[in-house]
Amino acid sequence: MLERMKKHPTEITLTFIGPDDMKQRAIELMQSIGFTGIEDGIPWRSAFPEFSDNEKGTLLKGARLREGLTQKQLSEKTGIPQRHISEMETGKRQIGRKRAEILAEALQTDYRMFL
Repeated sequence: MLERMKKHPTEITLTFIGPDDMKQRAIELMQSIGFTGIEDGIPWRSAFPEFSDNEKGTLLKGARLREGLTQKQLSEKTGIPQRHISEMETGKRQIGRKRAEILAEALQTDYRMFL
């Protein structure tokens, strides 16, 4: 059985304008509420360049696994043939807006990530 994947926080970038002598205090305040500095990590595209040629398919598969669904279960939930889901995940078939909306609803995510 597939195990639910941990949902990761959204990546955002903040820019501030202010006095240079307060920079460290601003960093500490942001860290105290759960933000991490860029020095604490690297962008996922840099860490996993092997996914750069099929980003949308990788995101589809990740969302499916996060929800604990097999391709067949997702197919049954959406009405999209399982072989088409497989082809979308491997980058052999484009997802398209209509299918992105159907998949996003089934996977409880924003359809724009698949476009």
